[in-house]
Amino acid sequence: MSEREIMEYDVVIVGCGPAGLAAAIRLRQTAAESGQEISVCLLEKGAEPGAHSLAGAVLEPRALDELLPQWREDETCPIKTAVTTDRFCFLTEKKSYRLPTPPSMHNEGNYIVSLGRTVRWLAEQAEGIGVDIFPGFAAAEVLYNEQGAVVGVATGDMGIAKDGTQTGNYQQGVELRAKYTIFSEGCRGSLSAEVMKKFNLRTDDAPQTYGIGIKELWETEHANPGEVLHTIGWPLRNDTYGGSFLYHLEAGKIALGFVVGLDYKNPYLSPYMEFQRFKHHPAIAPLLAGGRRICYGARALNEGGWQGIPQLAFPGGVLTGCAAGFLNVAKIKGVHTAMKSGMSAAEHIAAALKAGNEAATLNDYEKDLRTSWVGDELRKVRNIRPMFRHGLWAGLSHAAIDTYLLRGKAPWTFGHHNDHSQLKKASECQAIEYPKPDGELSFSRLENLAYSGVNHEANQPAHLKLRDNSVAVNVNLQDYAGPEARYCPAGVYEFVKEENSDQHALVINAQNCVHCKTCDIKDPTQNIHWTTPEGGGGPNYDSM
Repeated sequence: MSEREIMEYDVVIVGCGPAGLAAAIRLRQTAAESGQEISVCLLEKGAEPGAHSLAGAVLEPRALDELLPQWREDETCPIKTAVTTDRFCFLTEKKSYRLPTPPSMHNEGNYIVSLGRTVRWLAEQAEGIGVDIFPGFAAAEVLYNEQGAVVGVATGDMGIAKDGTQTGNYQQGVELRAKYTIFSEGCRGSLSAEVMKKFNLRTDDAPQTYGIGIKELWETEHANPGEVLHTIGWPLRNDTYGGSFLYHLEAGKIALGFVVGLDYKNPYLSPYMEFQRFKHHPAIAPLLAGGRRICYGARALNEGGWQGIPQLAFPGGVLTGCAAGFLNVAKIKGVHTAMKSGMSAAEHIAAALKAGNEAATLNDYEKDLRTSWVGDELRKVRNIRPMFRHGLWAGLSHAAIDTYLLRGKAPWTFGHHNDHSQLKKASECQAIEYPKPDGELSFSRLENLAYSGVNHEANQPAHLKLRDNSVAVNVNLQDYAGPEARYCPAGVYEFVKEENSDQHALVINAQNCVHCKTCDIKDPTQNIHWTTPEGGGGPNYDSM
């Protein structure tokens, strides 16, 4: 095999989300301010910037105000819908009860946005000041020097057939070498996980905890631009953390979704079907009546907050954004904190380059970020999410005490647990019977999947791999009733009976994958390994 082509940059950024783009823009801004020349490359595995971007999303503009102060005067900026109304409700099966909106969820001065459109606009700003953005190229390998420091990444080969041979479209990956590499892959990034393990950035007693967010975008005549609604309660049981969001956008659109904490215990629970059932609630169904859903998607999200953040710096690189876990789960926002982490990383890297340092460990980046408003914001709410492991009412009661009485200054910090270890055996749980989707408000997973734009090159090796092929049936199906067939929101995993046999086999429909990473997180045996598929594959979200 021939040697790979090498491209050299001062900084390579993996991931074209808010953190990566903020880092790229701030690097070029700092270079201009200080008279430096800093070359910046940004890799995006999606077909275009924003193709894989999915969030609620309500944007707190604090970081954007720091990065691009004139954004409000830019007519091309898609951030237009200011929040006008906040509601927070508890649902029973038939009723809705309005609760006081927690201070962390107040949205005065915030905007309802499409994250995908916002990312595309930020990408235009980055390219306008000299950032090279390469969409459709997935970073598949971390490069190290002889001393073990990170010196860049390599993109995956393209045009590899399922049997491992090269097709007529074969294209060898490229090495992008850099003095510093920023990992901004988003939640549960595969290369970020590699460097965390290599440099021991996350200790066993400080695990991350996650949720899965499932979202639909609807066109409906009942939209009220600027209105925000969050709900807790039904259809989830009190022992399961989660809730819904409904954000009213302009042009008759409502973004609605459902989040379920991935520390749930019942293997029969299906986050997707809980969402479909939720839409039939008497307080929700009228908002969608006569409308149509126009887009669908799902994504895992970090819920660990302050105590779930690993060490951020290592020789030759840093972690930023949701790759590290900067989501403020109490606020249900993470774009502003992700952007600020990217900006801080950029400033420290620019200073190191100016001083002639290469591949150093930027410990001051982590120190400064933890003592910035990001650290202050996350530290204050650090104990809210962990208490929900004891149930909804215990969580709400503690959240009230922590917020109003202790004001986030409790002298203790509760820890998290690994989500996959929380699943109980099927024999200990009751099966859940879900209503059949009606095709008007609720839909089957495969029917909804058509609205995600998902597409993968058919003739390529499956990017979802089993570490042990026997475990899926002998352990997961036998002991846990095959939970992967329920927690996946895209119908990737299904157990089928083998021909002329009572035995089952796990079929992996990798072409359905929307890159949510839930399987990599929730698999009770950690037998599923999510790897990077050929660049450009996956969902292609429109305005999500």
